[in-house]
Amino acid sequence: MTSGAGSDVLPEEKAPSTKRLFFTVFPSIMLPMFMGMSDQTIVASALPAIAGALGDVERVSWAVVGYLLAVTIAAPIYGYLGDMFGRRRFMFVALGLYISASILSAFAPSVPMLALTRFVQGLGGGGLMALSQALIGEAVPPRQRGQFQGYLAGIAVSASAFGPVAGSFMTDHFGWRSVFLMNVPTGIIALLLTMRLKARPGNRQAGWHFDFPGLIYFIGVVVPLLLALDQIRAFDATKRSLIAGMLGFAFVSFILLMRREFNTETPLLPVRLLRQSAIWRADLMAVCHGATLVSLVSFMPIYLRAVRQATAGDISFILLSVTAGIGIGSVLTGRIVTRTGKTMIFPSIGLMITTVTLVVFAIYANDLSIRQLAGLLVVNSLTMGSVMGVAQVTVQTAAGPRALGQAASSVQLSRSVGASLGTATIGTVLFATLAWRDPEAAALFGSILQNGQAALEALAPERRIIAAQEVAFAFSAAFMTLACFTTIGSILAWSNPMRRV
Repeated sequence: MTSGAGSDVLPEEKAPSTKRLFFTVFPSIMLPMFMGMSDQTIVASALPAIAGALGDVERVSWAVVGYLLAVTIAAPIYGYLGDMFGRRRFMFVALGLYISASILSAFAPSVPMLALTRFVQGLGGGGLMALSQALIGEAVPPRQRGQFQGYLAGIAVSASAFGPVAGSFMTDHFGWRSVFLMNVPTGIIALLLTMRLKARPGNRQAGWHFDFPGLIYFIGVVVPLLLALDQIRAFDATKRSLIAGMLGFAFVSFILLMRREFNTETPLLPVRLLRQSAIWRADLMAVCHGATLVSLVSFMPIYLRAVRQATAGDISFILLSVTAGIGIGSVLTGRIVTRTGKTMIFPSIGLMITTVTLVVFAIYANDLSIRQLAGLLVVNSLTMGSVMGVAQVTVQTAAGPRALGQAASSVQLSRSVGASLGTATIGTVLFATLAWRDPEAAALFGSILQNGQAALEALAPERRIIAAQEVAFAFSAAFMTLACFTTIGSILAWSNPMRRV
């Protein structure tokens, strides 16, 4: 078993009670995490109103893309600086950026200016998420972290589901600017709660300097890679040269980044931590989890609309089932980890069950009723809830207290990259399968993504049936691809050497 905690953590017999830790620590960490995660989705519901008010419809999606890019870039930076100077201190920095950018976003006069302020807001939001995870490791002894990471994973999923609902409500009743202004009082409460956390010194060493070249190379990897994956997901064949160029630029930047990080004394990315088998396996498991979960949530509504002709109520019911299952699975896994000390056994078995449910989807989904689909998805999401909390506990314990921030941010970064890579992969599988079997249906697929069943209803009845069958077959291939992700994740969990905390 790999260990990094050593004597720097509280001995189990001197650890404070879970109840006392919950009331003193968790509220201070829960709200920043909730804010950072919900803002990834809350603005999407307001985009039509923003486009109507500011115009520039073609660029309005920048408000979402800019935030996601900044969150991905910010995660390792806050982990790095939090380890050096203190994580509580940088939580204040992240909250300050987040609140200030929210105010500027609310009064943005144009879409480009909104995209810029949203990018700054993402630089704060990425810190809220990465530091929340690290502060759990800092304030909670290893044996009790599983329970708290389970709670935090439940909060993260709830926030993602809360975002679209809250965004629609606020936009309809108070206008789109209220979506940003609501962050101000919430952020002030989070600042007050953060003051309750104990201030701890960082671990800056003599001769330390910030890794600016590493940051530049890292941005050179993240920005073109995520933009290329977003273009791949859009299925625009005319942009193949642009996509190839962005991927090539990201690859060259990655080579330069790795050369820099392995040769500097103070690397931005925790490359030395990744030499530990327990850490890189847990991070790759998080990649697989992010790819599966986000792809499932993103494409399941399209499947239900285009293939099953499901109503909006049915789709909401199924997505609510997924959200509830992930939250319950995360909390239950965390509590069991705290009681038993066992960790990797839960995602090892859980991801195997997830794989079985996805294979059943691929083969039998069209024969199941909506309620049967929802029931199968509950099982699927319960078992997927066993992953992220265990990944965080494993990485933080193996890294030790001096590198908690970098360890936590590595998991967050892995999940974000997995989500982008997974959705791009599934979108490509769907399009390629359709193009192989029915080029006309492949050409129709872009319209199906935008308009769902309405795109099929515009066809002649005979052609509509054939197109629906081809789309259903393509989704079967997509579900099997997701099963491959979870199979890899399960293998990584079974082979992880750290199985207890």
